[in-house]
Amino acid sequence: MLKEFKEFAMKGNVVDLAVGVIIGAAFGKIVESMVADIIMPIVGAIFGNVDFSNLYAGLGKTTMGLAAGTSYADAKKAGAVLGYGQFLTFVVNFLIVAFVLFMVIKAMNKMKAPAAAPEAPAAPAPTPEDVVLLREIRDSLRKA
Repeated sequence: MLKEFKEFAMKGNVVDLAVGVIIGAAFGKIVESMVADIIMPIVGAIFGNVDFSNLYAGLGKTTMGLAAGTSYADAKKAGAVLGYGQFLTFVVNFLIVAFVLFMVIKAMNKMKAPAAAPEAPAAPAPTPEDVVLLREIRDSLRKA
């Protein structure tokens, strides 16, 4: 059983998948930081709110009357809230990841060797000499 597991684990696809998962996790952290530390502050400055993660709407009596500066985490503890700021941040994360993956796949497709152009049909082989002679005989018999 150990031998079978070793063979399975050493197959190229499994190793490639493991590398992809590890790189994907690291890439996810980079995107998360880029959104949280670069993009969202710029978007927040444009709309007048630097921290989108604290945007929410209270859904119950206990959360509707909270003070204006109450954080999202504190509002969640108080009752039901609709955290649209967190959702907006995750949507931006997704859009960035999707765009980067699109660009990577586009670049990979360009790097692939172009498919060989279909070959032009080969010129027909020359007619054998005996066929040519038989045709000449046939044509001369028709004339006679």
